[in-house]
Amino acid sequence: MKIHEYQAKEILRKYGVATPRGFPCFSVDEAAEAARKLGGTVWVVKAQIHAGGRGKGGGVKLARSLDEVRVHASRILGMQLKTHQTGPEGQKVRRLLVEEGANITKELYAGMVVDRGSQRVVLMASSEGGMDIEEVAAKSPEKIHKVTVDPVTGLTTRDAEDIARKAGVPEKAAAQARALLQGLYRVFDETDASLAEINPLILTGDDRVLALDAKMNFDDNALFRHPEIVAMRDLDEEDPAEIEASKYDLSYISLDGNIGCLVNGAGLAMATMDIIKLYGGEPANFLDVGGGASTEKVTEAFKIMLRNPRLKAILVNIFGGIMKCDVIAEGVVTAAREVHLKVPLVVRLEGTNVGIGKKILAESRLPIISASNMADAAQKAVGAANGK
Repeated sequence: MKIHEYQAKEILRKYGVATPRGFPCFSVDEAAEAARKLGGTVWVVKAQIHAGGRGKGGGVKLARSLDEVRVHASRILGMQLKTHQTGPEGQKVRRLLVEEGANITKELYAGMVVDRGSQRVVLMASSEGGMDIEEVAAKSPEKIHKVTVDPVTGLTTRDAEDIARKAGVPEKAAAQARALLQGLYRVFDETDASLAEINPLILTGDDRVLALDAKMNFDDNALFRHPEIVAMRDLDEEDPAEIEASKYDLSYISLDGNIGCLVNGAGLAMATMDIIKLYGGEPANFLDVGGGASTEKVTEAFKIMLRNPRLKAILVNIFGGIMKCDVIAEGVVTAAREVHLKVPLVVRLEGTNVGIGKKILAESRLPIISASNMADAAQKAVGAANGK
């Protein structure tokens, strides 16, 4: 689960991480009122979407008067903001963050993720923060400094000071940077985050250390412990098909291809997508119906896949263990009839009750393309998608 920048900053402040003052806004009038409340002579109007690169896309503007705040807010609200993370279609801006301006003398970077190799949280920091941090990581990885955090001790004072120094924090701001990084670790640990990123982390002219931007993602499997974070979910930022799939306990992710995949088990789903690509096709989605799919779930899965206007074929790939092949076959037949399926359907079944399942498919009199194994299924699905 992702949240907006202003929400991430609300959480960070609770853990002592310093941020600029600001207010979320949903209209031009609210943006102007926010600037008046903040006072000062310089404000930043920032689009709030779940994607990076907003500045390069025109979603972050500096204002030096209240009239400019209004102009920028009116241009950004409602715009289809396109960044390298939104894809070519962009994302509609429905929220803003209006913040006080900051006297920036240096932009740094700090972020935390879970390193699967060490099975520990890793803190990364760099003296090269800002909009081009991805390029820094790719071309100058030696400028990204890392420390692996022991879960027993947490981020120690020594490690926090050491990585802050390597990232270019001057001695007079070292104590602030240490407190900020240790606060960032506590946030990450106590909220079950999967990503906590401050980019840029800035040094100001009066020697303060501030989180000028913030990004946080959370482990969906731990959200039951954090209802206050679940309440921050913005459904406007999520794929409607993925939202619908979650209602039926289906694991669904939209992709860019034209071959729909309905599979039981995440590993088999990944392998199915791989073999489709091996034979020259492109999967339209990741869809795991799980080990206990009912006819209703299979029907809803078909409906969700068919919402994709690019869909040219569907591949059902089932290995029956807990999930019996005859149950899936009945679900496929019911779903195909209910949705009046008009795209080619390739089905490969193997495992428990496979004979009964194949018989159900054969007797349905539906134009189902049967496949003997995964390779056969992938080839037939790719061929069907290409009109062969």
